Amino acid sequence: MKRVEGTKGVSLIECVNPVKDKWRIRWDVVVADDGSANYMEEEFIHRPEVAVIKSMVIGWYNQKIDEEILEGFSFENSMVYLSSENQFNYKVAYDLAVQTQGKSLPVTFKFGTDSSPVYRVFQNLDDITGFYTSAIAYIQNVLQKGWTKKDSIDFSQYNL
Repeated sequence: MKRVEGTKGVSLIECVNPVKDKWRIRWDVVVADDGSANYMEEEFIHRPEVAVIKSMVIGWYNQKIDEEILEGFSFENSMVYLSSENQFNYKVAYDLAVQTQGKSLPVTFKFGTDSSPVYRVFQNLDDITGFYTSAIAYIQNVLQKGWTKKDSIDFSQYNL
């Protein structure tokens, strides 16, 4: 899979070499103001079934969604790495703070990057609630955008 440059109106499925039965599948077409386009492309050594195309394209979008969740959130101008483990740890700390009415606080989380860490101490329930609810809202927003994008794909365009 690679992102390539081309023109708008590019065929989403194309036999590029009938002798060798080479096919190219394209998706995520982004058209620029000047009429050029870029898109993802994968080459096959046979005409792929629509189910194979769908699995590949949806898998690619799922990977992009996961990457955006992992590395796209920031809190107080610091990058927050939202791995599954970190999400679990944030939830546990938040739930415990709520259950104990803040008596489990303070709690410290490491934000930023390994080369530029930012240690954020949450002293009270309002602080950790603000952080946790904004992280959850971010994740839900990314998921919703991803679902909308995937649901808008018309895989019938890959039938010849």
